[in-house]
Amino acid sequence: MTIASVNPATGETLRTFAPLTDAELDARLERAARAFQFYRHTTFDERRTWLARAAELLEAEAEAWGAIMTLEMGKPIASAVQEARKCARACRYYVEHGEALLADEPVATEARASWIRYEPLGPVLAVMPWNFPFWQVVRFAAPALMAGNVGLLKHASNVPRCALALEDLFRRAGFPEDAFQALLVESDMVARILDDPRVAAATLTGSTRAGSAVAERAGKRLKPSVMELGGSDPYVVLPSADVATAAATAVQARVVNNGQSCIAAKRFIVHAAVWEEFCTRFVEAMRALRVGDPMDPATDVGPLASAAQRDGVARQVDSAVTAGARLLLGGRPLEGRGWFYPPTVLTDVGPDSPIYRDEVFGPVALLFRVPDLDAAIRLANDTPFGLGASAWTRDAAEQRRLVAELEAGMVYLNSMVVSDPRLPFGGIKESGYGRELGPQGIRGFVNVKTVWVGA
Repeated sequence: MTIASVNPATGETLRTFAPLTDAELDARLERAARAFQFYRHTTFDERRTWLARAAELLEAEAEAWGAIMTLEMGKPIASAVQEARKCARACRYYVEHGEALLADEPVATEARASWIRYEPLGPVLAVMPWNFPFWQVVRFAAPALMAGNVGLLKHASNVPRCALALEDLFRRAGFPEDAFQALLVESDMVARILDDPRVAAATLTGSTRAGSAVAERAGKRLKPSVMELGGSDPYVVLPSADVATAAATAVQARVVNNGQSCIAAKRFIVHAAVWEEFCTRFVEAMRALRVGDPMDPATDVGPLASAAQRDGVARQVDSAVTAGARLLLGGRPLEGRGWFYPPTVLTDVGPDSPIYRDEVFGPVALLFRVPDLDAAIRLANDTPFGLGASAWTRDAAEQRRLVAELEAGMVYLNSMVVSDPRLPFGGIKESGYGRELGPQGIRGFVNVKTVWVGA
């Protein structure tokens, strides 16, 4: 069995890798455990220097990193280069704020002195997906490394070159040997890694099914975990919105990363008063998108990451149409080489159709017409997911209700949902638990230690 890097725009196998053997994996885990015993005692100044150097390399070599991402998973090259630069910003956030976020916190008690202290836990296993192959990893690695943990990356099997590039990045940045390792293993090895007592914690970004399996295994071993899972994010448009801007942003929010993003807007919930204008603008803008070679800077939408991914999206759309949904645009895989699926728009999707609540990981938009704000909120919450939500209104009272009542880990008003190093990222319900990024991200894998000094 091999791990293959395949270009989704052509179907060409670029390179294959042999997975680690049992003995090789055991040696890697032992190296991580030994590295932690040294690395946990490094200073914030040392870690700051190494993480700052990683940011410099990410920016200086952004075009090269972007090319690796695009060739392995198909995102448009401009987006891939931007992803590398965004990783640099995340590193710099923890360079600037990491030490302060983990500083001792004095607490007034009857003791002579008492405080809260934050200490690293040890090797953290990160099970990461292919859709943002650098960003998803760095948003775990930057805070974990800054806190004094070491990282073990089990990346998606279709992006092995990205995994090895990230390992090389942190090595070149100056981090001690084995402070960050990429483990080229298949998914069936994750349980064994989690069971190993040398592994202290786990984080996963991926599907609800994968997250449930990893969370169950980590829980069985009483190891802390963070789960960032799927989303079927609503995008609510109300009468007071700037409809032209909302429609233009909606297109970007749906097809970002070729539609393969957990926080991409997927269900567009539009008030009847602005339904016609929004739909007309949205469908025409989706129709105008250029689908093609992701290495061409003029391309808006590249291929889906794999044949299985494309075929799965096609089945979801076909099933919805069979169940009565109306197809306004697209709806058929493109012929020829590569795994391309066109921008697609559906309406009249009924609650009995699986696509009504399921996540669609591709450039497929579902449009829903509602009579009022109450109906919009009910529909937005009618999903097992609760990751992000976007709502467009200039009415202050409506904004307050949306912030309070939308069931999501993140609510963005008059903006698409984005991830930002300064703000916590994560969801509720089947979208997972725990938070990445922001102040909470660096405290996800630390021992919150109480210290009490008596008289």
